[in-house]
Amino acid sequence: MSNIYDVIIIGSGPGGYVAAVRAAQLGLKTAIVEREHLGGICLNWGCVPTKALLRSAEILHFSQRAESYGLKLEGKMTADIGAVVERSRGVSLRLNSGVGFLMKKNKIDVIWGEAQISKPAKAGAPAEIVVKKSSRKAMEPQPPAPKNTLGEGTYQGKNIIVATGARPRVLPGIEPDGKLIWTYFEAMVPKAQPKSMVVMGSGAIGIEFASFYNALGVDVTVVEMMENIMPVEDVEISGLARKALEKHGLKFITQAKVTKVEKGSDSVTAHVETKDGKTQMIKADRLISAVGVQGNVENLGLETLGVKTERGCIVIDGYGKTNVEGIYAIGDVAGPPMLAHKAEHEGVVCVEKIAGVPGVHATNKAMIPGCTYCDPQVASVGLTEAKAKEAGRDIRVGRFQFGANGKAIALGEDKGLVKTIFDRKTGELLGAHMIGAEVTELIQGFVVAMNLETTEEELMHTVFPHPTLSEMMKESVLDAYGRALNA
Repeated sequence: MSNIYDVIIIGSGPGGYVAAVRAAQLGLKTAIVEREHLGGICLNWGCVPTKALLRSAEILHFSQRAESYGLKLEGKMTADIGAVVERSRGVSLRLNSGVGFLMKKNKIDVIWGEAQISKPAKAGAPAEIVVKKSSRKAMEPQPPAPKNTLGEGTYQGKNIIVATGARPRVLPGIEPDGKLIWTYFEAMVPKAQPKSMVVMGSGAIGIEFASFYNALGVDVTVVEMMENIMPVEDVEISGLARKALEKHGLKFITQAKVTKVEKGSDSVTAHVETKDGKTQMIKADRLISAVGVQGNVENLGLETLGVKTERGCIVIDGYGKTNVEGIYAIGDVAGPPMLAHKAEHEGVVCVEKIAGVPGVHATNKAMIPGCTYCDPQVASVGLTEAKAKEAGRDIRVGRFQFGANGKAIALGEDKGLVKTIFDRKTGELLGAHMIGAEVTELIQGFVVAMNLETTEEELMHTVFPHPTLSEMMKESVLDAYGRALNA
């Protein structure tokens, strides 16, 4: 029947809209359901607009170092927080419009509203979803909806892909109020620049906002429960990041937690309990809660259908398939790592599996890179040195400092490290960890190498252009085998 979709995707974030485009490319009749804004959190309130904010902070930071480049700046450059935010929102709006264009171009129906799966697919009969008017209102004006849009009603699909993403995790007693206690939503569009701030959590979200506000001159203190900041990163890289960020003026309290927040008329007082059981009080204008995210699994009908969830996320296999026939999940709602590029890849893999594309490989989470766009940048893929040892691997470790690289010195960015970890017996690249200028762009070279099962010998025989930052990648490999040429 022509009114039955081959694929209905709930959620239009990076995973959802990319899955929809790939499904359409494969000739599948496709619809996507969205309750608020095309592009999801990433394009509108996450990865992309934060990078626009951080770019403004980076330029401000460079202006403060102008004399070190032989340049003179008449007067002092300052941040106009309103203009900085306006530029960031403009970037998001442009990309939001782009997703609408892709839906129209690929003849994908956009259904506006909130979806609930009312019937699973059974005995050849399609699944059924009910779409109701959204209870959510976009936080700002949206571009005109694509012409191929639909509204409330009941829709049938042979396959349903849940791509509803995640939202900020809320700690009891420290609930965000939009004024004094912020999530990343409020932190992205401040009405005025605070003078001081406490950031709870030193994962990618916490560190990026801490770095941004610090660059603007805000007095920032980061509170982290774990022993090291950026706890998913290699300990050595984490330590270097802390030193660099502290040099910029950031303050860290690790092995500590915020147990209580007292609100004033225009300030907060955070009660921070340290590992020795003592409590210290930190007064600040604002507090950002960046203690992680949780999947949007509620009100989708999953419990009624018996779809298995674990720790607030949908359980899937490497192809996005759940335990219920015809229902799939991708992206943040399907668990960590909660990264946009992971969601996109899962979406393509899921749709290609549904379409019967031959040779589809299950998503390998061990080869998904992680990037944090603070100053300095941090990027990694694969096993940390500690995890490799825990796994019983006999390893070789290579290191190369930015200070020995000509391009880094010329850029005035000579602080950083490239670290590589190899299996001593096989030469397999197990992990790569980097800190320094533009490492978020460099890491993909190691991701490709791991995906192609490249050995240390092949990397050593690869010619890297000179002068580039990428040369440090090869030097780190050489160092792991006692052959570094410039160190």
